[in-house]
Amino acid sequence: MTAVHDTLVPLSHPDRFFIGGEWVKPSTEDTIKVIDSGTEQLYFTVAEAKEADLSSAVAVARQAFDQGPWPRLSHAERAGYLRALASELRKRDADIGQIWPRESGVLQSTALTMAAGGAFAFDFYADMADTFPFTEPVQPAWGGEFGLIVHEPVGVVGAIVPWNVPLGLMVWKVAPALLAGCTVVVKSSPEAPGEGYVLAEAAQAAGLPPGVVNAVTADRQVSELLVRDPRVDNIAFTGSTAAGRRIGSILGERIARYTLELGGKSAAVVLEDADIAAVARELAAHECNITGQFCASLSRIVVPRSRHDEFVEALAGDFSAVRVGDPFDPRTEMGPLAVRRQRDRVEGYIAKGIAEGATLATGGHRPAHLNRGWFIEPTVFGNVDNSSTIAQEEIFGPVLSVIPADNERQAIEIANDSIYGLNASVYTNDVDHALAVARQLRSGTVGHNAYRGDFTMAFGGFKQSGVGREGGRDGLREFLETKSVILNARPSGYENASV
Repeated sequence: MTAVHDTLVPLSHPDRFFIGGEWVKPSTEDTIKVIDSGTEQLYFTVAEAKEADLSSAVAVARQAFDQGPWPRLSHAERAGYLRALASELRKRDADIGQIWPRESGVLQSTALTMAAGGAFAFDFYADMADTFPFTEPVQPAWGGEFGLIVHEPVGVVGAIVPWNVPLGLMVWKVAPALLAGCTVVVKSSPEAPGEGYVLAEAAQAAGLPPGVVNAVTADRQVSELLVRDPRVDNIAFTGSTAAGRRIGSILGERIARYTLELGGKSAAVVLEDADIAAVARELAAHECNITGQFCASLSRIVVPRSRHDEFVEALAGDFSAVRVGDPFDPRTEMGPLAVRRQRDRVEGYIAKGIAEGATLATGGHRPAHLNRGWFIEPTVFGNVDNSSTIAQEEIFGPVLSVIPADNERQAIEIANDSIYGLNASVYTNDVDHALAVARQLRSGTVGHNAYRGDFTMAFGGFKQSGVGREGGRDGLREFLETKSVILNARPSGYENASV
């Protein structure tokens, strides 16, 4: 293939870590190579954090929380810094447009919107400084004259970010943590460290006090040290369920706080009255987003058995027509997978689907016209048994499984027959029917006639899709501890407070 873009690495200090408000030299000369997912060529190199580097970042964050000004500022004062950080992020849209496609395979047209999306998260939580009830007057029932429920920062937060949507998942951890009064150590994925550097540069430009935001890149072994460190009060993690189980077990040993945003095998429940052609178009288009590499992907499509063949034909037609290629080419509709091992993983699942008896309706191979890059064809399986491997395990690629159901009750049972419960959608022209089915689905989000997700509400899953929520008010609460204060009289400022 021929690339239609110039290579650009818009980072100031990829050879250093952002610790204590400064760009600090690493303790060793070890580095991490970031490979362009579309060309298989070296894109750039960053410093690899070792135990000493991570320990230094945690120590600085701990000191900034215990002794620095940040937790002692008012929420309105912290909101001012969040708005400044948002302003700095908005200046980096072109930079994210260069970095994210090469790291993860996303289309540049999508990547160019991410800086504004990240800025939105900081403004969203800055607005909450005036609306969230950080202190709530109450009337004590068992003695005392006046009570307060006070919501205070949990402490030092370790934000562990995956490679698929690094900035997007980073900001919905960092923004609420900062508004709460926490300090943060951001640990970026070795496959996609660039956005962590962009956030750190924005934090420095916004003038955040030293140690409030710190950023390093490390592999799994060093990342686990962040989870184990007793100086870290809270871990906010997005990644696989397998990694989440490991993190949860470690944090359980020391009773630390955590949110875990984990895997999914989300179901689209297509009801009898749905417009098959419209549903197929919508699902095929959205599955191209990030090449299917997102946990909330609607990868299981449960359809009435009587309409199964019609739906598979329509979905295969739409999906096979997707233009796969260079993510910088405006004609491209789906880019590559992020890394070689991810393409190997997807190909392995496709082979399992065929071996276990599902019908391969389209795709399943590497595109013949693309001889470099981690590309895979959009793939559709029909006649999938919900107990099969491709229906139960998260593939993290553009592979859709169509599962027939005999009736609506069975369709709901199939949708719920999973260890996951992150996302779902109901396709019907009857909004009341959609709500009735949605209330029966064991899922953190349920959409209607489309893939839906809204971080201004809440994002998270039932069952093994995670613990806790990101986004909205619930996402802020994850970084707060609740304190009950019981007084013998009303304090100043609360003379007229109603309880």
